Amino acid sequence: MCVCVWIAERWYDLLTFFFFPVNAHVVAAASGHTVVLVDQSDEILKKSTKGIEESLKRVTKKKFADKPEAGAEFIEKTLKNLTTSTDAVAVVHSTDLVIEAIVENQEIKSELFKRLDKFAPEHTIFTSNTSSLQITQLANSTTRQDRFGGLHFFNPVPMMKLVEVVKTPMTSQKTYESLMDFSKAVGKSPVSCKDTPGFIVNRLLVPYMMEAVRLFERGDASKEDIDVAMKLGAGYPMGPFELLDYVGLDTSKYIIDGWHAIEPNNPLFLPSPLLDKLVEEKKLGRKTGEGFYKYN
Repeated sequence: MCVCVWIAERWYDLLTFFFFPVNAHVVAAASGHTVVLVDQSDEILKKSTKGIEESLKRVTKKKFADKPEAGAEFIEKTLKNLTTSTDAVAVVHSTDLVIEAIVENQEIKSELFKRLDKFAPEHTIFTSNTSSLQITQLANSTTRQDRFGGLHFFNPVPMMKLVEVVKTPMTSQKTYESLMDFSKAVGKSPVSCKDTPGFIVNRLLVPYMMEAVRLFERGDASKEDIDVAMKLGAGYPMGPFELLDYVGLDTSKYIIDGWHAIEPNNPLFLPSPLLDKLVEEKKLGRKTGEGFYKYN
């Protein structure tokens, strides 16, 4: 199978989202699939390739600790399966599967799929790694609604075993089975979900984080105590405010605003005045040095 993993397309602003499959292409290449990584520029692709090599070296140190020669062979074999390009249209002609992971924007994603749909072979399956947008709307930008689905990987991809396989009302059974088989072939444990906002994990995770913010907004508990309570009481590795800062407050706001637009009467999807204020002040979390907490 030949796989194209779209991280970002030319002339689009590249944004880093916690839920994007930064190393999904590496996992696919390591499992024997031919992968073409498409990004905005050769400079970005060079940095990506360097990062891939460093990532593979870290993996092989653990996986082949007693067999350095086998580790070197694994790296060489994986890199042979991976090529790069800045021209999505040029490489889509010979692909079986497209995995899109560009900026989390409905219009930009739809524009990309509409363009690629004109040049991709009839059998090619299109997928999006979106964590918050509706797969059905993206599929409607193409003429291959039956060959369209969601493949939502989780970071760090080499470590996280889960993949959410999202099936729209138009996704054919053959396409669905192909996506399930592909997920298993790259060593993941796929779960199936309908095209509902947030799918499974984020549908539960984002409202949980937003309810923590509302709890803080009402003055019921401090953000520090809420974080401690969830770590010590629920066994979570991070508290909700720590997680929000890690994900990015702008990302969380974008997701909840999108869901609120779809289901305005759902109390779980109500926007947060405090979150809106922090985003307006450019306090987006760890990536800007300040969010709910300050970072050095």
